[in-house]
Order: sequence, then C-alpha cells, then structure tokens
Amino acid sequence: MSNHNAHEAHSQQTHGESHGGSLKSYVIGFLLSIILTVIPLVVVMNGMLNKTATAVVILAMAALQFIVQLFFFMHIRDGENKRWNVMALILGLVIVVTILAGSIWIMTFNQVAH
Repeated sequence: MSNHNAHEAHSQQTHGESHGGSLKSYVIGFLLSIILTVIPLVVVMNGMLNKTATAVVILAMAALQFIVQLFFFMHIRDGENKRWNVMALILGLVIVVTILAGSIWIMTFNQVAH
C-alpha cells in the first residue's frame, strides 16, 4: 500500500513539474507585465516624448511583454525539448520579421509616380 502511495506522489510531482511555474514565477511575470504596461501608458498620457520616440517605447515594451509572456506564463523553457522550443520560436520570429520587412520594403519602393 505504501508503495502505491509513493508512486502516486511521484506521479503528482512529475505532473506538477511538467505543468510549469511556481507561484513565485507567476507573481514575477504578473508584476513585470503590469510594469511593462504602465510605462507606455505614462509616456503617452503625459506626452513625455515626440511621436517617433513614443512609438519606439510602445514597440519596445510590447516586445518585452511578449518575452515575459513566453517565459513566465507559457513556459517556453520547460519540457523535454527546451532548446528546440526556443530555436523553433526564434526561427518563427525570423520568418515573420523577414516577411514584414520585405512587405514594407516592397510597398515603399513600389509606389508609381503620377
């Protein structure tokens, strides 16, 4: 009977580890998310920067927010294939950035002068 309980406890522990983060991890991620949301809000509401700098701040905070969400809530580094998960994410981001940059480049230089 005790062997069954030990196996069940090990099974629950293994299941808990595969699920991901701890309360500390979630709280840190939540606080970082709040901070990364408040920074652009303050910049925009107080008109602290010009339009270009404000856009850069918003985009930078959005990128950091994306990283926080991936690592603290979606557990991109957890699981058996940690390195492959991160590499697949990087490849996907490279493809998306290439498509966006190429599209913007084509739209910018493909304007017909009338």
